[in-house]
Amino acid sequence: MKKLSLLLYFATAVALLNAQVKKMYTEVLVVGGSTGGTAAGIQSARSGAKTLMVEQTPWLGGMLTAAGVSCTDGNNDLHSGIWEEFRQALYKHYKTKNLFAGWVSETCFEPHVGDSIFKAWAANEKNLQVIYGWYFEKVLKKENKILGAAFVNKKGEKLEVTAIVTVDATDLGDVFANAGAGYDLGTEDSTQSGEKIAPGKTNVIQDLTWAATLQDYGKGSDKTIKAPPGYDPAKFYCSTNEAPCNGTPYAANTQKVLDYGKLRVAKGTADKYMLNWPAHGNDSYLDAVEMKPLEREKEYTKAKNQTLGFIYFLQTVLKQKHIGLAENEMDHGMAFMPYNREGRRVKGVVRLNIDHIKSPYQYNLYRTGIAVGDYPVDHHHAQYPGKVVPIPFPQIPSFSIPIGALLPKNIQGLIVCEKGISVSNIANGTTRLQPVVLLTGQAAGILAAKSIVEKKDPKLIEVNIIQNELLKNKCYLQPFVDVKVEDSAWEAIQRIGTMGIIKGVGKSIGWSNKTYFYPDSALHIDEVRNGLSTIFPNQLFAGSDEKTNIPFLVKVINAVNQYIHKNGKEARKIMFIRSYLINDISAKEFESLGLKNYDPRRSLTRKEFSLLLNNHILFWDFIQKDHFGNISLK
Repeated sequence: MKKLSLLLYFATAVALLNAQVKKMYTEVLVVGGSTGGTAAGIQSARSGAKTLMVEQTPWLGGMLTAAGVSCTDGNNDLHSGIWEEFRQALYKHYKTKNLFAGWVSETCFEPHVGDSIFKAWAANEKNLQVIYGWYFEKVLKKENKILGAAFVNKKGEKLEVTAIVTVDATDLGDVFANAGAGYDLGTEDSTQSGEKIAPGKTNVIQDLTWAATLQDYGKGSDKTIKAPPGYDPAKFYCSTNEAPCNGTPYAANTQKVLDYGKLRVAKGTADKYMLNWPAHGNDSYLDAVEMKPLEREKEYTKAKNQTLGFIYFLQTVLKQKHIGLAENEMDHGMAFMPYNREGRRVKGVVRLNIDHIKSPYQYNLYRTGIAVGDYPVDHHHAQYPGKVVPIPFPQIPSFSIPIGALLPKNIQGLIVCEKGISVSNIANGTTRLQPVVLLTGQAAGILAAKSIVEKKDPKLIEVNIIQNELLKNKCYLQPFVDVKVEDSAWEAIQRIGTMGIIKGVGKSIGWSNKTYFYPDSALHIDEVRNGLSTIFPNQLFAGSDEKTNIPFLVKVINAVNQYIHKNGKEARKIMFIRSYLINDISAKEFESLGLKNYDPRRSLTRKEFSLLLNNHILFWDFIQKDHFGNISLK
């Protein structure tokens, strides 16, 4: 009897414990409503997958909104996918396309406006559910396959979500780290990253910032806050040329420093400013990466106090007492979360390093591009208390993110989409920026949804399938700045460029790097032969042709179609009929594509050749790429 009572006691205890754990099921679980996570969740739902996004703050958008970094860096001229959709929503809200309010960025907006846009989009998706206030605790896992995740809130309540595919959209890579995926943290040596300029292995990460949104309450107002614990005005010396300084002052006055992050506001309302100032301002060196998400809250108090100290310094020493925390932004003006520039970086199927970015055509990863960026490499290390080995950052062109960087090498059922994608420490200095991460998240959402539809692990989904879906969503695969989405040849040029048949020309241009396609320039015969020969045998295009004119193009089209059909196992299953071979491209077809100046004898432009070739290659879908960009036939 005693033994039976004991068994009943334990059974009751287990039942009560299980009752306290809320359980949910979804097809796609997105852990984190971060910048990348918000894009991933919305796009996954749009692509037809039942999606649940779990976020610890009350806001969506991560560094764009909840972290208060609402002046974006980069991609001003790359009108790609959900990034461009977001900007169009901002234009509509502010009734202007001029968001160049602060001098740091061409896109500055109030954080609450960004949050409201993302929440409106999320609410519009019947396949998407978002829940707030839950912190990631651990993955649910069987062997090396992720089955979902467990969460906890500040009340100690538990939640378990079972999912087919999980997306790690945490700022610091909490999910893939807990899953047992390999990762790197801090600087690397060249054996790790493959970069000659790598500074050596350390645990040093970039400074983070606890941003704030300030508001001008008007002359005569006094919004002075209390000095935070440990306030030391000397920390902020030299932050403007009006501040006390025991070294070299920043070469701008206080108003200019505030205007750095001046935000676009509705006409007639008070000026607001993003406080994210690196020069003796509110950057902090704080390494809380390996802590559990809930445990970080206490550690982050140091970063909050750094920012509150800078605000107090502005109000008192720099006599800006009318500038105070914006009460209607985030947590009464203070961010809900830190702006983490760097965390863990997963060891993925591929690792993007600075050499791939600097010289993309010396490698094949560009062929697997799923998101684009144009910002130079930028690291913040001024607040680190020790010595940081300087890195001679190279000049870079704009670039593409390879799809394999989103896929942990040894874990199934998991996609990574925030700053923790598989890149080197140096490359992280440009891949971490808001527009790039937003686009990476969109690609992750498509990949997750396709994984559900095809009932395959994300690593087994064909690269072409994801790229085709991205093109349908007006996402750039290659960062060709001089061919916009509105151009009728945009998709063809993206496809031809991604195959490497015609390559772009990259240039380093200040804070907005470029890759040009030069669509209206004549295409040289050697360039197109070299591009084709990276995919097909040279002899297919041998001959005495001197121009990339229509007769040469017809020869290329027929040779490519015949070669793919003859050598592809799957392609051979399709009956090849004579109409697949063409004798000419007529003036009528030429003009129907919006092309002008029909002359079969002249060299075609890069745009004309791309558009006509893309339209006539009937067997594109039988050319496949692996995650390294190697091409084979199906």
